[in-house]
Amino acid sequence: MIEVECPVCHAKLWVDAEKKNVVQHKRSEKKQLSSFEELLNKEKQKKEAVDERFSQARSLEQAKKKKAAEFFDQTIKEK
Repeated sequence: MIEVECPVCHAKLWVDAEKKNVVQHKRSEKKQLSSFEELLNKEKQKKEAVDERFSQARSLEQAKKKKAAEFFDQTIKEK
Protein backbone atom coordinates (compact mmCIF):
# COMPACT_ATOMS: atom_id res chain seq x y z
CA MET A 1 0.00 0.00 0.00
CA ILE A 2 1.40 3.39 -1.05
CA GLU A 3 0.06 6.78 0.04
CA VAL A 4 0.39 9.49 -2.61
CA GLU A 5 -0.54 13.16 -2.52
CA CYS A 6 -1.65 14.87 -5.71
CA PRO A 7 0.57 17.90 -6.39
CA VAL A 8 -2.29 19.81 -8.00
CA CYS A 9 -5.31 19.32 -5.74
CA HIS A 10 -3.50 17.86 -2.68
CA ALA A 11 -5.91 14.94 -2.48
CA LYS A 12 -4.53 11.78 -0.86
CA LEU A 13 -4.62 8.48 -2.69
CA TRP A 14 -3.91 5.03 -1.30
CA VAL A 15 -2.67 2.75 -4.06
CA ASP A 16 -2.23 -1.00 -4.00
CA ALA A 17 1.18 -1.42 -5.67
CA GLU A 18 0.66 -5.07 -6.53
CA LYS A 19 -2.77 -4.68 -8.12
CA LYS A 20 -1.96 -1.17 -9.43
CA ASN A 21 -5.27 0.37 -8.48
CA VAL A 22 -6.53 3.07 -6.15
CA VAL A 23 -7.92 1.57 -2.96
CA GLN A 24 -9.05 4.76 -1.23
CA HIS A 25 -8.92 8.50 -1.76
CA LYS A 26 -9.53 11.56 0.38
CA ARG A 27 -10.16 15.03 -0.95
CA SER A 28 -8.14 17.84 0.50
CA GLU A 29 -9.61 20.46 2.74
CA LYS A 30 -10.71 23.42 0.67
CA LYS A 31 -8.90 26.69 1.27
CA GLN A 32 -11.00 29.42 2.69
CA LEU A 33 -10.98 32.39 0.41
CA SER A 34 -9.49 35.58 1.77
CA SER A 35 -11.33 38.83 1.70
CA PHE A 36 -10.88 41.11 -1.28
CA GLU A 37 -8.97 43.64 0.82
CA GLU A 38 -6.48 40.98 1.94
CA LEU A 39 -5.90 39.96 -1.66
CA LEU A 40 -5.34 43.58 -2.65
CA ASN A 41 -2.86 44.05 0.21
CA LYS A 42 -0.94 40.92 -0.82
CA GLU A 43 -0.73 42.13 -4.42
CA LYS A 44 0.40 45.56 -3.25
CA GLN A 45 3.15 43.96 -1.14
CA LYS A 46 4.26 41.84 -4.10
CA LYS A 47 4.40 44.93 -6.32
CA GLU A 48 6.42 46.84 -3.72
CA ALA A 49 8.87 43.94 -3.42
CA VAL A 50 9.31 43.81 -7.20
CA ASP A 51 9.79 47.58 -7.36
CA GLU A 52 12.41 47.38 -4.59
CA ARG A 53 14.33 44.62 -6.37
CA PHE A 54 14.19 46.58 -9.63
CA SER A 55 15.51 49.67 -7.87
CA GLN A 56 18.36 47.68 -6.33
CA ALA A 57 19.24 46.15 -9.69
CA ARG A 58 19.22 49.58 -11.34
CA SER A 59 21.53 51.08 -8.71
CA LEU A 60 23.86 48.08 -9.00
CA GLU A 61 23.98 48.50 -12.78
CA GLN A 62 24.74 52.22 -12.41
CA ALA A 63 27.54 51.41 -9.97
CA LYS A 64 29.00 48.91 -12.45
CA LYS A 65 28.88 51.50 -15.25
CA LYS A 66 30.56 54.10 -13.04
CA LYS A 67 33.32 51.67 -12.05
CA ALA A 68 33.87 50.68 -15.69
CA ALA A 69 34.08 54.35 -16.72
CA GLU A 70 36.59 55.06 -13.95
CA PHE A 71 38.67 52.06 -14.98
CA PHE A 72 38.58 53.22 -18.63
CA ASP A 73 39.62 56.77 -17.69
CA GLN A 74 42.43 55.43 -15.51
CA THR A 75 43.67 53.20 -18.31
CA ILE A 76 43.63 56.08 -20.81
CA LYS A 77 45.59 58.33 -18.41
CA GLU A 78 48.26 55.68 -17.86
CA LYS A 79 49.04 55.48 -21.59
